[in-house]
Amino acid sequence: MYASSALRPQKAAMLVAQRIVQDALRENRKPGDLLVPERTMVEKYGAGRGTVREALRLLEVQGVISLKPGPHGGPVLRTPDGSHLASTVVLLMQLQGAPFRTIVEVRSALEPMISSLAAERISAACLDELGDTIEQMHREMDDQDSFLDANKRFHDVIARSSGNPLFGYMIESLLGIMDGTTLGVDYPVHHRSAILVAHEEIFEALKSGDAAASAERMRRHIEAYERYAERKFPHVMETTIPWDQRFLS
Repeated sequence: MYASSALRPQKAAMLVAQRIVQDALRENRKPGDLLVPERTMVEKYGAGRGTVREALRLLEVQGVISLKPGPHGGPVLRTPDGSHLASTVVLLMQLQGAPFRTIVEVRSALEPMISSLAAERISAACLDELGDTIEQMHREMDDQDSFLDANKRFHDVIARSSGNPLFGYMIESLLGIMDGTTLGVDYPVHHRSAILVAHEEIFEALKSGDAAASAERMRRHIEAYERYAERKFPHVMETTIPWDQRFLS
């Protein structure tokens, strides 16, 4: 019984939310599937309507469901993306007073390992997607926003190709703040050219399935970024990332 008076409302809602997720997995529900309506959940979980609504709100905040309006609407199962983890990470970093340097250190530690795993596991489709990002970077060299969009996709594809979903979520969650542009980091054309060369070298190592070379080239790429940021934007490296809408979209 989930509406027990011994349980605080928030605790009861969390328990119901956990049951909703467990049932969706057991029933092999897929993203886009409509879950049972709220009134059915009230009966199914023996909880009050307020508790069920709070449980659905918790799941919606986490990106697990969306609420479809209308007479034939209800909770719809979704695949959470990295933005929800990013929100939590940035909030925790601000509360700890952790500077942008923290993100750079995480990249230095994780991305070479991720690149090594991706060299062993990447699919032909993901190699094609990486090739597309490099073509976009060539094509959009004079457009910083488009260039950096391709840069983010490049790192996201490699993270997903590691075969480790946690690495994928971690890197995806940080992609919106990794380049530092929101904090004031700028990338003139000559530096974009250097980034493109680094991506091409990493791509070739991944394509050949060379795990050691992939890790080493990614390590050099991240270290070059760190040197650039330290030299040109030292104040940014020590700036605490704010928990605001710039990083949560």
